[in-house]
Amino acid sequence: MARNIQSLERAAAMLRLLAGGERRLGLSEVASSLGLAKGTAHGILRTLQAEGFVEQDPASGRYQLGAELLRLGNSYLDVHELRARALVWTDDLARSSGESVYVGVLHQQGVLIMHHVFRPDDSRQVLEVGAMQPLHSTALGKVLSAYDPVAHTEAVDTVQEAFTPRTVTSSEGFEELLDLTRARGWGSDVEETWEGVASVAAPIHDRRRMPVGAVGVTGAVERVCKDGAVRPELVAAVRDCARAVSRDLGAGRF
Repeated sequence: MARNIQSLERAAAMLRLLAGGERRLGLSEVASSLGLAKGTAHGILRTLQAEGFVEQDPASGRYQLGAELLRLGNSYLDVHELRARALVWTDDLARSSGESVYVGVLHQQGVLIMHHVFRPDDSRQVLEVGAMQPLHSTALGKVLSAYDPVAHTEAVDTVQEAFTPRTVTSSEGFEELLDLTRARGWGSDVEETWEGVASVAAPIHDRRRMPVGAVGVTGAVERVCKDGAVRPELVAAVRDCARAVSRDLGAGRF
């Protein structure tokens, strides 16, 4: 049986201790409460502080929970609320478009697929929840990069790989794509990531009008596009879905 890592157990206990108190705790109080030597407690606190999970009051030297924990907690809630709010609307989008529907969020330097609705036919398909997609070439990634400053920075700082001859890899070309995405309110990928595959996506906003994800449809080029461009009815359906999910998240009308 695998053994637990003692230092992680102690760090978790320390975070719970700080979360349960109504005031900041000093080093001696933390060490005493957890039965640790002061040197051990101090080392763990300093590590947690360096990662943003714990903050130290400069005047008193006492410790409290840090902002990074709040950010992680909000991220967890946002992602799960996003998926819950998107369930019905993405099912409707898959039925009306006849294509696969994906909801993606920014994760590290890519797009994390956190919801996937199969194309409504009898073809064999693989669930892609948990898969990662690139920011610079996919419709979901372009939308996130266009509306989310953090995603934009991640995309720009990442080496942009050419997946097909159509992939835009230059910084200037990428910025032009993002300007176009913002101007239109949606992004597309026509054989820029996979040969023969096209997609269109639109941003999802929350009650603060902040971009929290993107929703899009993906399918064969001959179905998604007409005369070399994404079919207008698909664009309208995707944007309607994004607006509906955004409204359910409290974004209001826009």
